[in-house]
This record gives sequence, structure tokens and C-alpha cells, in this order.
Amino acid sequence: MDISIVVPVYNEQENIALLVEEIEQVLSNLDNKEYEMIFVNDGSVDGTKDKLKELTTKYPALKAINLRKNFGQTSAMVAGFDQALGNVIISMDGDRQNDPRDIPNLLIKIDEGYDIVSGWRKDRKDNLVSRRLPSIIANKIISIATGVQLHDYGCSLKAFKQEVIKNTDLYGEMHRFIPAVASWMGVSLTEIEVNHRPRMAGVSKYGISRTTRVILDLITVKFLLSFSTKPIQIFGSWGLGSLTTGLLLSLMVIIQRIFWAIPANRPLFTVAIMLILAGLQFICFGLIAEILIRMYHESTNKPIYAIKDIASHKQ
Repeated sequence: MDISIVVPVYNEQENIALLVEEIEQVLSNLDNKEYEMIFVNDGSVDGTKDKLKELTTKYPALKAINLRKNFGQTSAMVAGFDQALGNVIISMDGDRQNDPRDIPNLLIKIDEGYDIVSGWRKDRKDNLVSRRLPSIIANKIISIATGVQLHDYGCSLKAFKQEVIKNTDLYGEMHRFIPAVASWMGVSLTEIEVNHRPRMAGVSKYGISRTTRVILDLITVKFLLSFSTKPIQIFGSWGLGSLTTGLLLSLMVIIQRIFWAIPANRPLFTVAIMLILAGLQFICFGLIAEILIRMYHESTNKPIYAIKDIASHKQ
């Protein structure tokens, strides 16, 4: 299989027929490419499930996956990625705002050697206050926090090499952070401008209310990228800093008590003791986290490295 298109959908019965037709037209015009379309119904409560079942009889390349309930966009994407057989896997939204005609441009960049190609909705057709402005701010924050510079993390239209996306673990709302999460493998990444169309049917499922979840997931991603295999370095740094500060403050209070008869029973001494205790706790947290990380990697046989390719004389 050359190409897999993964599309999570939730209550999009008015859009999926036209979207499947558009994707089919684009893919069928690609020379000698074997492809599949995987639509993941994320617990829709409208007629999406029946519509997808009807479409599978018309389009042989279409596969419909129905989840038991609404698990969320990230889970729906992962379900599609797990079932995908293509050497290149392309994700996109099911609301028809992503344009399937951009698919060939993504494939061109993949053929140039990139592992991930991310879409950039430069001319975005969404409300300025509730969607575009928060997105601009979020993209800046995410780029700074993760070190992976993208204009549009929220664009679902992305292309991945199979070995990259299959080895990327996603939870929560982390589908938007895929380039950052995958960056630990040393992937090559680029971004291209894509067309963004206004929503013609259905209702948007996403808004500014998801901001809190995105922020919490960003904190998780930052921690995983920086300290997932060495948690003692972050907890230990905090612990040593707190412990050192507490000891210095305690020493100062003791010296003042001995040489200047300044009472030791004052708030500064209490702060010093609290800092010492906090420092010891941080160091203990770091040691516990180290033990858990080792148990995780040893029990799952999950490597702490990623191989791009292997060359040998026999080849």
C-alpha cells in the first residue's frame, strides 16, 4: 500500500460523501499509486455511521471504522493510524475545510526525503476572535516550548512516513503535537501552505473551550521531550536548588543568632526549613520517577532510540 488517508469524523453526515468523492478523485489521478481511505467514526450520533456503510459499497478503497463511543479526535486518529497500511499516511479533518487537492503537494515533499509534512492554513477561513487569534498565540507558545517551529500546529492535514507515525505514542489532545512528539526521533520536518475552505455544512466541534486541555497537554509534551528518559535531572535540579537555598538561609539565621543575638524563631527560619524539606522531596520524586521509567521501558521493550536506516556491505 502506497498511501493511506486517515479521516476522523464526528457527526459529519452532510460532509463525508462529498469528501470521499474529492479524495477519490485526487488519489485516482496519481500514477500507479495503491491507496486506501480510512474514515474513523468517533461515536457519531447522527447518520454518519450509516452513510459511511453506504459509501463503502461504492468505493472499494474506503474502510469505515466505528468506535464504540466518542473518544476524541486524538483517539480516533490513532485508531486510523493503527489500521493504516500505507507507506505514507496522511491525516485530515472530516469537515471538508482541508482541501484534498493539497495531497499531491504533501507527497512531493515526502518524496524529497521529509519524514513529516505539515499543512499551514495561512489564509484561514475561521472566526478571528474565537479561532484564529487564539490559534496564533498557541502556535507561538508551542513552538517556543517544544523547539519545533511551525506556523500551524492545529492543521490536521499532515503527511507522515509510516515508520514515524507508527512509533509515536499519542494521548489526550496530542494529535496537534505530533511533529513535536515525533521530534525525539530526529525526524526531518517541513511545512507547506495549504488551502483552507470555509465550513459549508455541519457544526464545528472545537472552540476556545479546549484551551485548558491544550495547555495541560503542552506541559506533558514538554516534559516528555526533555526528561522522559531522565526525570531525575528535572526533579533533581529543583531539589538541589531548593535544598541549597534552604541550607544557606538556615546558615544565615544561625550565624545571626550566634554573633548578633538575632532571634532564630522567625519566618525566615521557617521558610528555610520548608525549602530543605521540599528539596528532599523533589529528589525523592526524581528517584521514584527514574525507577518507574526503567520499569516502563523494560516491561514494554520500548527502545530509547530510533533507527532511520541501516547500511551494510551485504546490501
